[in-house]
Amino acid sequence: MSKLALVHTRAQTGLQAPAVSVEVHLSAGLPALTIVGLPEATVRESKERVRSALINSGFDFPDSRITINLAPADLPKEGGRFDLPIALGVLAASGQLPIAALEGKVFIGELALSGILRPVTAVLPAAIACGKKHTTLIIPKDNAETAALASQTTIIPANDLLEVCAYLTQQLTIEPLQKSSSMNMVTHLYPDLAEVRGQFQAKRALIVAAAGNHHILFFGAPGTGKTMLASRLPGILPPLEEHEAIEVASIYSLTSKTMSLQWGQRPYRNPHHSSSPVSLVGGGSNPKPGEISYAHHGVLFLDELPEFQRQALEILREPLENRNVVVTRVKGQECYPAAFQLVAAMNACPCGYLGDNRRTCQCTPDQVQRYRNKLSGPLLDRIDLQVEVSSQSARQLLEPFKPDAKESSETIQQQVIQVRALQIKRQGKPNSQLNADELQTVCALGKPEQQFIYKVSEKLAYSSRAIHRILRVARTLADLDLSEAVQEKHVAEAVQYRKLDR
Repeated sequence: MSKLALVHTRAQTGLQAPAVSVEVHLSAGLPALTIVGLPEATVRESKERVRSALINSGFDFPDSRITINLAPADLPKEGGRFDLPIALGVLAASGQLPIAALEGKVFIGELALSGILRPVTAVLPAAIACGKKHTTLIIPKDNAETAALASQTTIIPANDLLEVCAYLTQQLTIEPLQKSSSMNMVTHLYPDLAEVRGQFQAKRALIVAAAGNHHILFFGAPGTGKTMLASRLPGILPPLEEHEAIEVASIYSLTSKTMSLQWGQRPYRNPHHSSSPVSLVGGGSNPKPGEISYAHHGVLFLDELPEFQRQALEILREPLENRNVVVTRVKGQECYPAAFQLVAAMNACPCGYLGDNRRTCQCTPDQVQRYRNKLSGPLLDRIDLQVEVSSQSARQLLEPFKPDAKESSETIQQQVIQVRALQIKRQGKPNSQLNADELQTVCALGKPEQQFIYKVSEKLAYSSRAIHRILRVARTLADLDLSEAVQEKHVAEAVQYRKLDR
């Protein structure tokens, strides 16, 4: 007599965790185990892991024809996350486990040959989805720390298959997982801005970028502190909101089986200039996130910007505007969030010493032009602040220096938090995200300010996008001064931050 069991689990497609039903059917015939439902190679191999795990855990492996269907059939299944539900389905269908014990529960986990549960990727999106459906999630213990971030979900961590079965048959009590009190949002993991000597204009621009969520490009001679400045930006940004921190953790969980980023930490990604376009924006046969998604709600630092592949840089143009990226491949299409803040650094010329009064530039005008032409106009248009970082003398670097508490990251962060709160209250978003219609009201200019920007735009041939960027930066400068109106001095300073347009 044939027997049928149904076990619930969840797959992973991008940041989604679609429900999957594991149907296990035992029937008469030659002993065999077949898995259908579009399984990838790792899923097809699970039958060997499940067989050994059941036998080594003291259970009987049915001497029957076993058919396992992973529904829906048109959804690709990959990874070892289906091992545990398949094993439980075999036990239930063969009468070694009550079928009723599986109801209202979702199971995820990879099995070792001994029956021990191994962690899997993308457990946080699955935990969040289970919370929305009010179902209990049973997972490997090594996934517990990540899954606990979904505070609305009942999560049962287990060490092995025997422990799961003992819990289901009420022979063992496992307390639902609680979010650890030690998992507080981290806020002070970054180097201090007060440690940077001099560079007052560059530090001012960095504060403006943080206050309005603007993209920024530093250019200047080698060794002037461009990388040092960039590494200080995350420390002056406002702390992540809890929902933002969960979005960040969900992205990292797609490729990591444990917490790979401290809870609440703003990501800071610094890919090498040899990175391919796919590594930056995501891709692969089964689309995976790239660096811009790993920098979601954080900072993406591109050092030696002109040395990146032209295609890699141009592919950033849409994500800079849309704050997400759609990766399309033959096997599917995924949309990943990419609300990152771009910080870039470059030299002024190939040798790096153009404009440095202490060293002579060896580059010809043609070489300088070819170097700068690696950055297209549309890409530069999307970078709000373009700031020159000048060299400092040995005297400035070696004289006694005591960091000023007024310039510390903690002090500046409080100012940035105040300015961001003002923007959220006024328009519900940072100034960098204001659209053209909102600029008409939020950045309304008086006649002197209008005349000033008319003259500047005609002289420097600004594009419409560049003018809008200038207005957004001017609005942020006004907010830093706690000024209701954008004044001519704010517009003038915003224009000074677009030096490469000239």
